[in-house]
Amino acid sequence: MRYDDDKGKKTGIIEERIIQPSTLEIIDQSMFDWVDEKLNIFCDTNKGWKKTPVLWITAERSHQIKHSQELRDQKGSIILPIITIERASMNKNPASKGIFYGNIPPSAQGGSITVSKRINPDKTSNFARADAYRKHKQINFPIENKKVVYQTMTIPMPTYVEIMYNIVLKSEYQQQMNQMAQPFFTKPGGINHFLLERDGHQYEGFIEGDFNQDNNISNLAEDERMYQTTVSIKVLGYLIGEDKNQANPKVVIRENAVEVKMPRERVIYGDIPDHIGKKGFYRD
Repeated sequence: MRYDDDKGKKTGIIEERIIQPSTLEIIDQSMFDWVDEKLNIFCDTNKGWKKTPVLWITAERSHQIKHSQELRDQKGSIILPIITIERASMNKNPASKGIFYGNIPPSAQGGSITVSKRINPDKTSNFARADAYRKHKQINFPIENKKVVYQTMTIPMPTYVEIMYNIVLKSEYQQQMNQMAQPFFTKPGGINHFLLERDGHQYEGFIEGDFNQDNNISNLAEDERMYQTTVSIKVLGYLIGEDKNQANPKVVIRENAVEVKMPRERVIYGDIPDHIGKKGFYRD
């Protein structure tokens, strides 16, 4: 990756980064980071202006009760206000193929998409020294080296999936609900599109226009008063490889051929008289 300076000029500085796999867990973490860090929602509580806790809904409720005791009161009830995130559905839509519209099957070694290409300095210099010594009897004689060895890195073709998330806002008061819901309207601006980032990957998110409200304030029963708003977000993400179930390497490195040699072949019985006792090239 080539970087620019503050004035936009090319600096020529190249930094190598490890390609992290894109998995379902990474997409979930990018959604959690967007809500918890990018939106960074606060609201008024009986203890002042405090950050609203964000909780990922999982089946391990007993683990959450034991290790997140600050989210519950002495009776075990969730302390409001709170924001919960749940992955509702997944869909592999052939119409949403991203930038890789065609299908590129992997080779026997694996890998379909080329992500980087660099020169192998050791092997390239070996060819240069060999040619210089053969032509000029000097290893470091300056010559034009046309035998450049490149290392090409390829990864599996990304597979795009559409993932729906339900973000539920819960509070006891209308003012808290207004403070929590407003950033979901205003943060993307006049559009419903935003970007999610995690481990060097970027995914596209689309906020649904309808914010579903399920309040029980009109119910005069003895249930606890609660304001609840559900925000649905569709994320267009991509998956690279099969995660831990992948047999082939996640990143395949190949090198090009720079020289083709066609040695002569002799099929005889016994040794060639001129090469008896020698380790010649034509010894069969």
